Order: sequence, then structure tokens, then C-alpha cells
Amino acid sequence: MSKSGGPAASEIEIQLTGLKRASRKLACMSSELKNEVLLTVAKTLREQSPKILIANQADLARLTESTTEAFRDRMTLNNSRIEQMAASIEAVARLRDPVSEELEKRTLENGLVVRRLRAPLGTILMIFESRPNVITEVFALAFKSGNAIALRGGSESASTASLLYTLIRETLAEYLSGDSLEETLSTRPPLPFFGIEDYDRALVGRLLQRSDIFDICIPRGGDELIKRVTAESKMPVIKNDKGICHLYVHAEADLKMATDIAVNAKTQRPGVCNSIETILVDREVARDFFEQVIPALFEKGVQFFACDNSFELLKSASTSIAKTDGVESPWATAVHLATDAHFDREYLDLKVNLKIVENIDLAILHIEHHSSNHSESIITANESAARRFQNVVDSACVYWNASTRFTDGFELGLGGEIGISTQKLHVRGPVGLKELTSPRWIITGTGQIRN
Repeated sequence: MSKSGGPAASEIEIQLTGLKRASRKLACMSSELKNEVLLTVAKTLREQSPKILIANQADLARLTESTTEAFRDRMTLNNSRIEQMAASIEAVARLRDPVSEELEKRTLENGLVVRRLRAPLGTILMIFESRPNVITEVFALAFKSGNAIALRGGSESASTASLLYTLIRETLAEYLSGDSLEETLSTRPPLPFFGIEDYDRALVGRLLQRSDIFDICIPRGGDELIKRVTAESKMPVIKNDKGICHLYVHAEADLKMATDIAVNAKTQRPGVCNSIETILVDREVARDFFEQVIPALFEKGVQFFACDNSFELLKSASTSIAKTDGVESPWATAVHLATDAHFDREYLDLKVNLKIVENIDLAILHIEHHSSNHSESIITANESAARRFQNVVDSACVYWNASTRFTDGFELGLGGEIGISTQKLHVRGPVGLKELTSPRWIITGTGQIRN
């Protein structure tokens, strides 16, 4: 029987028990050594990029015709993306090590010296879907913050993941054990990283029960994954929930700016959680805004799901896209009447909801009802309206005159992120180095006793 009281532990579970020992060693490792390891991994990624691309192509070749373009894009690596992966690791290496950072120090009347220091969370189980760049980004953040981590991704990217896991293990074995890779893997010393290559769903269920191995579970993926982990996990969960993000075009918006931001936030990379799914626009500027934004989005292949008022306005709009020399314009199938359910969907695709609102109060009310509390943005020249929107809208990231695509650990100066937390405890927004620690109390005395 396993320690969790279930069936006998699998070979993988037995190997994972070493993570606790590895995490204790890692918590005491010098920043210099951690940075050296990270820089070596980044260098290895660049050197091995041809092999990584071959493995990635093998994964892509196995995808079926029914695979969405957004999903395919999330899985796809190229030279530019591999360079971004390496650069992200190097950015983490440059950041200040949060481990043992002093948050507070004071001396009590009785002479006790009290300090609050950052400490690693411990051991992390990360369950994610098929984005191979997640592997290196998550490893770098966990390693630098002193946390041992096990990663279990989707089977669709198995070939790419297997190669990346090997490259990371080889580097860790070189720096942390001094043994050959074969000896390292055969004797299973406590390396602070484990890539799980068993894609049996039943194994995930067993691992979610292993609070004796893992201190924290971090799921990163769709609704089904988040719900399962939240329901089954015996350890605390840092949720990285879906991104139903909103762009609100206020009556005093610069419509050219609003158009540029809408196109970026929806189409620059639609298959990620910080792309917008709904555009809200004040009635006062709706017609003028639609005249600009609809052709720009339509040109990118976007489909529209419009509220009653938006639907009628779009159908009667005198935009160039309604004109065609053919028998039927593609525009005829680009606009759909939205139901209330559409506003609760995370499309992760070239689809967007449109809704006309009367004022900022109704825009905020709509966001409150439909948002996943991820990222929202207001476009306006009115600072008072902007600050009110930012203060009242209860999401992890709230923007004024900027694209929601900046909700990203690398973009916000964190080097990367394990995910975007939409919960309130213990972290909100991009989960970076500091968010992978928690404060401890370290108290030094000279023999004091309590009366």
C-alpha cells in the first residue's frame, strides 16, 4: 500500500519521494550555483535547438485534422520561440534570489530578535497541457526559488517534453551530483526536477492524493483540468484559471488606440489566456468604433458573436468588408447573434464577443458577472473613469490604455511565470519567483522564557 492509503505505489511515485530530500538541499543552495545551472540550461537550449525542433515536428505530425489552429500554435516551437525560452531562463538568472530575503526585522522588549524571511514552498506538482515552453519556464522559476518540482504535461507534446526533460536532468546531474547521467538515473539521487512521461490519467489521480510528496499543486490548463485538480487534490492548489478577459471602450476613448489594442489583444496570439474574449463599448461611440475595429479584426479572420444591439449595428454598418464581387461575402458568416452563454466562454481562438453598454457602471456589472478575474482593460482619456474602473474591477490585472497581452511574467519583469493565478490566496496574477515563496519567522534569543 502507498502512504496515501491507496493502491501500491507505482515506480514513478517511488522515484518522486526523493523530491522532498532534493528540496531541502536546494533550499540551501547558493544563488551563484543556481544561476550557473540556469545559464547552462539556456545555453543548451540554443545548442540543441535543431533536435528540439525535430522532436516538436514529430509531435505536430501526430495531431489530427480536428486540432484547432490555436492549439497547434500553443504546441509549435520555432527558432524564435526557443530563443525566447532561453532568454526567459537568463532573465530569471539575473533576478534577485528571493530565498532568505529579509522582509522584516525587529527586537522585542524582552530582547528576542524577530525576523521574517522568504522560504521556498517546498515540492510542487505542476500539471499542464501541451505547451512545451512551459517546461523550461517553470523549471527555471521553481529552481531559482528553491522549490523541487515534478511536471506532468499533455501527451500531445510527449516527444518535445521528453527531450527537454532530458536536457534539464543532464545539466542538474552535471552540477549537483558529479556522476554520469547513467549513474544518476540508476541510483536516483535526489534531483529537484522530475519530468513525468507516464500519461495515464489514473496516475494523475494518485499523485493528487500524495500530500506526503507534494506541498503544492499547480494546474495550468482548461476548465476540465482545473476542476479535476481542485476537486481531487489533497494539497493546497494555486489555480491558474481560464482567461475570460475584457476590453472596455469608454465614451472618451481614442478610437484609433482602442482599435490597435483590440486587434493586438485578440489576434496577436489568440490561443493564450491573456487574449481578450469580449469587447464592451459605450453606445455613444459604438458605431464609430465598429467602423474601425470590425474591418481590422475581420481581416485577421475573427468571427464575431454580437449582442442584439451590436448585431443590428454590424449588419447595417457601411464597412468595406460588406462589399463583395462574389456571390456571397465571407462577411455573411462572420457575424453571429450571441447568447448569454457566449459571454462565459474562453474561446482561445479567433472569436470575440461584442456588447454595447450604456455606461461604465453597466460595463463593470457585465465584467463582474462574466469575468474569470484574470485581466481587463479600459480605453479612455478620462483618468477619473480609468481609476474608478481599476479600483472597482476585481481582477488580477486591470489595465488602462494597454493590451491585456502584457499579463505575462516575462513582460512584467518577473522573468517568466508558472501561471496566472486568478485566486486571492496566497498569490494573484503572474506567479513568479517571490510568489513561489512564503514568509517564515526566525527568532533568536538569549535564554528568554515566557512568564
